[in-house]
Amino acid sequence: MKPMRTERLILRNWEDRDRELFHRINSDEQVMEFFPFRRTRAQADAKMDEVRAWVDEDGYGFAAAEIAATGECIGFVGITGTEDIDVLPDGTIEIGWRLAPEFWGKGYVTEAAEAWLAYGFETLDLDEIVSFAVYDNHRSTAVMKRLGMRFDPASDFDHPDVPDSHPALKRHVLYRLSRKDWQARKKAAQ
Repeated sequence: MKPMRTERLILRNWEDRDRELFHRINSDEQVMEFFPFRRTRAQADAKMDEVRAWVDEDGYGFAAAEIAATGECIGFVGITGTEDIDVLPDGTIEIGWRLAPEFWGKGYVTEAAEAWLAYGFETLDLDEIVSFAVYDNHRSTAVMKRLGMRFDPASDFDHPDVPDSHPALKRHVLYRLSRKDWQARKKAAQ
Protein backbone atom coordinates (compact mmCIF):
# COMPACT_ATOMS: atom_id res chain seq x y z
CA MET A 1 0.00 0.00 0.00
CA LYS A 2 1.06 3.52 -0.63
CA PRO A 3 1.21 5.32 2.74
CA MET A 4 -1.48 7.95 3.33
CA ARG A 5 -0.90 11.12 5.28
CA THR A 6 -3.44 12.94 7.42
CA GLU A 7 -2.87 16.05 9.49
CA ARG A 8 -1.14 14.12 12.30
CA LEU A 9 -0.81 10.55 11.09
CA ILE A 10 0.79 8.29 8.53
CA LEU A 11 -1.32 5.27 7.57
CA ARG A 12 0.95 2.54 6.27
CA ASN A 13 1.53 -1.18 6.16
CA TRP A 14 2.91 -2.97 9.20
CA GLU A 15 6.68 -3.16 9.76
CA ASP A 16 8.73 -5.43 11.99
CA ARG A 17 9.28 -2.54 14.41
CA ASP A 18 5.50 -2.60 15.11
CA ARG A 19 5.41 -6.14 16.51
CA GLU A 20 5.44 -5.15 20.20
CA LEU A 21 2.58 -2.68 19.73
CA PHE A 22 0.61 -5.14 17.60
CA HIS A 23 0.91 -7.75 20.34
CA ARG A 24 -0.07 -5.22 22.97
CA ILE A 25 -3.28 -4.12 21.22
CA ASN A 26 -4.22 -7.77 20.72
CA SER A 27 -3.60 -8.86 24.31
CA ASP A 28 -4.34 -5.82 26.52
CA GLU A 29 -7.44 -6.34 28.68
CA GLN A 30 -8.68 -2.78 28.22
CA VAL A 31 -8.19 -2.75 24.44
CA MET A 32 -9.69 -6.22 24.02
CA GLU A 33 -12.62 -5.69 26.40
CA PHE A 34 -15.15 -6.52 23.67
CA PHE A 35 -13.29 -9.48 22.15
CA PRO A 36 -13.48 -13.10 23.37
CA PHE A 37 -9.75 -13.76 22.90
CA ARG A 38 -6.32 -12.44 23.77
CA ARG A 39 -3.39 -13.22 21.48
CA THR A 40 -0.05 -14.55 22.67
CA ARG A 41 3.05 -12.96 21.18
CA ALA A 42 3.39 -15.82 18.69
CA GLN A 43 -0.27 -15.52 17.69
CA ALA A 44 0.02 -11.74 17.35
CA ASP A 45 3.17 -12.06 15.21
CA ALA A 46 1.41 -14.57 12.93
CA LYS A 47 -1.67 -12.35 12.66
CA MET A 48 0.44 -9.27 11.90
CA ASP A 49 2.17 -11.17 9.10
CA GLU A 50 -1.23 -12.22 7.75
CA VAL A 51 -2.63 -8.66 7.89
CA ARG A 52 0.55 -7.25 6.32
CA ALA A 53 0.23 -9.73 3.42
CA TRP A 54 -3.42 -8.74 2.89
CA VAL A 55 -2.51 -5.05 2.84
CA ASP A 56 0.27 -5.78 0.33
CA GLU A 57 -2.09 -7.80 -1.85
CA ASP A 58 -5.16 -5.54 -1.71
CA GLY A 59 -3.53 -2.13 -1.25
CA TYR A 60 -5.67 -1.51 1.83
CA GLY A 61 -6.62 -3.22 5.09
CA PHE A 62 -6.24 -2.76 8.83
CA ALA A 63 -3.14 -0.64 8.38
CA ALA A 64 -0.77 0.72 10.99
CA ALA A 65 -1.41 4.25 12.21
CA GLU A 66 1.75 6.16 13.07
CA ILE A 67 2.10 9.61 14.61
CA ALA A 68 3.88 11.55 11.89
CA ALA A 69 5.81 13.80 14.28
CA THR A 70 7.30 10.94 16.34
CA GLY A 71 7.16 7.81 14.17
CA GLU A 72 5.34 6.01 16.99
CA CYS A 73 2.84 3.34 15.93
CA ILE A 74 -0.38 3.73 17.93
CA GLY A 75 -2.56 0.94 16.52
CA PHE A 76 -4.54 0.39 13.36
CA VAL A 77 -7.31 1.99 11.35
CA GLY A 78 -8.41 0.70 7.98
CA ILE A 79 -10.94 -0.90 5.69
CA THR A 80 -11.16 -4.55 4.82
CA GLY A 81 -13.45 -7.16 3.31
CA THR A 82 -15.71 -9.25 5.54
CA GLU A 83 -15.59 -12.54 3.66
CA ASP A 84 -14.97 -14.43 6.90
CA ILE A 85 -18.26 -13.18 8.43
CA ASP A 86 -20.86 -15.24 6.62
CA VAL A 87 -23.86 -13.31 7.99
CA LEU A 88 -22.82 -10.22 5.99
CA PRO A 89 -23.46 -9.99 2.23
CA ASP A 90 -20.60 -10.83 -0.13
CA GLY A 91 -18.54 -7.77 -1.01
CA THR A 92 -19.22 -5.94 2.26
CA ILE A 93 -16.36 -3.64 3.25
CA GLU A 94 -15.96 -2.61 6.87
CA ILE A 95 -13.98 0.14 8.53
CA GLY A 96 -12.40 -0.70 11.85
CA TRP A 97 -9.79 0.39 14.38
CA ARG A 98 -7.86 -0.58 17.47
CA LEU A 99 -5.50 1.77 19.34
CA ALA A 100 -3.41 1.50 22.48
CA PRO A 101 -5.39 3.15 25.34
CA GLU A 102 -3.04 6.09 25.85
CA PHE A 103 -4.04 7.29 22.37
CA TRP A 104 -7.80 7.11 22.96
CA GLY A 105 -9.80 10.32 23.06
CA LYS A 106 -7.40 12.35 20.91
CA GLY A 107 -9.33 12.16 17.64
CA TYR A 108 -6.80 9.88 15.92
CA VAL A 109 -9.36 7.23 14.92
CA THR A 110 -11.77 9.76 13.44
CA GLU A 111 -8.95 11.51 11.57
CA ALA A 112 -7.61 8.27 10.10
CA ALA A 113 -11.08 6.88 9.39
CA GLU A 114 -11.97 10.01 7.39
CA ALA A 115 -8.95 9.31 5.16
CA TRP A 116 -9.99 5.68 4.74
CA LEU A 117 -13.56 6.65 3.86
CA ALA A 118 -12.24 9.00 1.18
CA TYR A 119 -10.02 6.20 -0.14
CA GLY A 120 -12.89 3.72 -0.16
CA PHE A 121 -15.38 6.00 -1.88
CA GLU A 122 -13.04 7.90 -4.21
CA THR A 123 -10.31 5.39 -5.09
CA LEU A 124 -12.10 2.05 -4.72
CA ASP A 125 -15.44 3.50 -5.89
CA LEU A 126 -17.34 1.67 -3.13
CA ASP A 127 -21.08 2.23 -2.78
CA GLU A 128 -21.10 1.62 0.97
CA ILE A 129 -18.82 1.06 3.96
CA VAL A 130 -20.07 -0.47 7.20
CA SER A 131 -18.80 -0.73 10.73
CA PHE A 132 -19.92 -2.94 13.57
CA ALA A 133 -19.17 -3.46 17.22
CA VAL A 134 -20.41 -5.28 20.28
CA TYR A 135 -23.67 -3.73 21.45
CA ASP A 136 -22.12 -2.16 24.58
CA ASN A 137 -19.00 -0.78 22.86
CA HIS A 138 -20.07 2.85 23.11
CA ARG A 139 -16.61 4.25 22.35
CA SER A 140 -16.62 2.64 18.90
CA THR A 141 -20.23 3.48 18.11
CA ALA A 142 -19.52 7.11 19.06
CA VAL A 143 -16.81 7.17 16.38
CA MET A 144 -19.22 5.64 13.86
CA LYS A 145 -21.70 8.44 14.59
CA ARG A 146 -18.98 11.11 14.26
CA LEU A 147 -18.16 9.67 10.84
CA GLY A 148 -21.77 10.18 9.75
CA MET A 149 -22.59 6.48 9.77
CA ARG A 150 -26.21 5.50 10.37
CA PHE A 151 -27.32 2.83 12.80
CA ASP A 152 -29.19 0.03 11.00
CA PRO A 153 -30.88 -2.02 13.75
CA ALA A 154 -32.45 -4.38 11.21
CA SER A 155 -28.91 -5.52 10.31
CA ASP A 156 -27.66 -6.22 13.85
CA PHE A 157 -26.24 -9.73 14.06
CA ASP A 158 -24.71 -12.34 16.31
CA HIS A 159 -21.05 -12.53 15.34
CA PRO A 160 -20.33 -16.09 14.17
CA ASP A 161 -16.76 -16.03 15.52
CA VAL A 162 -17.81 -15.27 19.09
CA PRO A 163 -18.19 -18.51 21.05
CA ASP A 164 -21.30 -19.25 23.09
CA SER A 165 -19.09 -19.02 26.18
CA HIS A 166 -19.16 -15.20 25.72
CA PRO A 167 -22.86 -14.39 25.20
CA ALA A 168 -22.44 -10.70 26.11
CA LEU A 169 -20.03 -10.29 23.18
CA LYS A 170 -22.11 -12.02 20.49
CA ARG A 171 -24.61 -9.30 19.54
CA HIS A 172 -23.16 -6.68 17.21
CA VAL A 173 -24.72 -3.42 16.06
CA LEU A 174 -24.15 -2.37 12.46
CA TYR A 175 -23.69 1.14 11.11
CA ARG A 176 -23.70 2.09 7.42
CA LEU A 177 -22.38 4.94 5.31
CA SER A 178 -23.30 5.22 1.63
CA ARG A 179 -21.14 7.05 -0.87
CA LYS A 180 -24.09 9.40 -1.51
CA ASP A 181 -24.38 10.29 2.21
CA TRP A 182 -20.61 10.65 2.52
CA GLN A 183 -20.51 13.02 -0.47
CA ALA A 184 -23.39 15.10 0.95
CA ARG A 185 -21.66 15.31 4.35
CA LYS A 186 -18.38 16.30 2.69
CA LYS A 187 -20.11 18.97 0.61
CA ALA A 188 -21.92 20.38 3.67
CA ALA A 189 -18.60 20.67 5.52
CA GLN A 190 -17.03 22.84 2.80
